[in-house]
Amino acid sequence: MPLLPIVQAALDAHQITCKVFECDPALADTAAFCARYGFRPNQSANTIVVIGKGDPPRYAACVVLATAKLDVNKAVYRLLGTKKASFAPMDTALELTHMEYGGVTAFGLPADMPLYVDAAVIVGGEIVMGGGNRSSKVVLDAKELHKFPGVHVVEGLAKIQEL
Repeated sequence: MPLLPIVQAALDAHQITCKVFECDPALADTAAFCARYGFRPNQSANTIVVIGKGDPPRYAACVVLATAKLDVNKAVYRLLGTKKASFAPMDTALELTHMEYGGVTAFGLPADMPLYVDAAVIVGGEIVMGGGNRSSKVVLDAKELHKFPGVHVVEGLAKIQEL
């Protein structure tokens, strides 16, 4: 299955050089995908929708390596300018992004949603990200993320986890 149309449109609009990688939807989750298709976990970048608690709430998307944990309790709430932040409820994230569970990606997000990318992602070389659905991924040089307007590269957005 091809990429979700809003994802493909965003990639085309920003002239992102990438490859589309089709996968079994049952293997779309990071660990299963990496094990089956030969990608390393530190090559996989996940997009996480977060909410800054306030009136009104503020939403953003954060891109971190699969080997890292998003620092939602410190880095994210500061970026959002709120007193608290947390992971957005899955239903809310899917409604905001118009993407499928397990396929949310940085490409094709609403124009008013800030996009924060952990600095460790950018120096990683080739990475794999969601395709907006569970049956496709996007493989690209991480530096391609700089082509998106409004991308904020943040040092310390995530902390590397021990595997």
